[in-house]
Amino acid sequence: MSEAVTADRIFETGLGFMASKVLLSAVEIGLFTELAKGPADLGTIARKFDLHQRSAADFLDALVTLKFLQRDRGVYRNSAEADRFLDKAKPDYMGGIFEMANARLYAFWGSLTDALRTGLKQNETKDDPEIFQKMYADPERLKGFLKAMTGLSKHSGRAIAQKFDWRPYKSFVDVGAAEGAVPVELALAHKHLTGGGFDLPQVQPVFEKYVREHGLAERITFQVGDMFKDKWPKTDVIIMGHILHDWGMERKRLLLSRAYDALPKDGAVIVYDCMIDDERSQHLGGLLMSLNMLIETDDGFDYTFGQCRQWMRETGFRETRVEHLAGADWMVVGIK
Repeated sequence: MSEAVTADRIFETGLGFMASKVLLSAVEIGLFTELAKGPADLGTIARKFDLHQRSAADFLDALVTLKFLQRDRGVYRNSAEADRFLDKAKPDYMGGIFEMANARLYAFWGSLTDALRTGLKQNETKDDPEIFQKMYADPERLKGFLKAMTGLSKHSGRAIAQKFDWRPYKSFVDVGAAEGAVPVELALAHKHLTGGGFDLPQVQPVFEKYVREHGLAERITFQVGDMFKDKWPKTDVIIMGHILHDWGMERKRLLLSRAYDALPKDGAVIVYDCMIDDERSQHLGGLLMSLNMLIETDDGFDYTFGQCRQWMRETGFRETRVEHLAGADWMVVGIK
């Protein structure tokens, strides 16, 4: 007999924004961080976060149903994954990216149809072209953005430390390093490595603070530079994470060419992003991130494994391979 056709998946996807906003609001108010200190009942949580009596139970029980909270005899506690990844006090906290999604992306995605019809970005720059220059000039806003990038990259950095063979190499540079999450993960995992971050000058104090907090200031240093204008530091391995997808084809090729020039013979480039499978039918995360680049950038887009490997070969890299990292992130490695 043929399988019954239902509308369940249509409803789940079409109204998926509701579940997303429940999680984002929980992160916003710091619910998981508070419950990591100890379980609490409905009344205690409602008073702590000033939740209205009409909504409090539905909100918390929705999080139970989504499996981010557990409830036992009216007392709520974090699920294991929420306790590890959504408590700000824990080293694996990844909520920074969700804080940014809640504050910015959630609203901008409401204009996706406009973006699809115009090909134009839909973020703050529609009203203020200088918004990102202003953000980089505002230390607190910049910290929030860089923290979001840590949430996006930290677990991929840990996977790169495990899945790339670092034994032949002594040094690395992370281009567009943000707080330094990836350099820190690599240095913690491989004591023989020294490395650095290459980013704009405004990033330096945030980067160096993060590195000091992990006791790695002697092995990880910051180098000031604009990836498009300044000469890249020479090193054994170049890393570019969530960088290529920000740009159109011309700048993608330029960045790969600059990586090639900075490497010695047998040096390696590691490019990681939310990549799309070659059949463009399996990796939803990569396709959604590419639509996010439509909303966020002038001409950026995500790409398939095969496209990235081809660009590397055209640049001069003699050998390439693909490997999954974490979540929607994959890496393509090129050897000079």
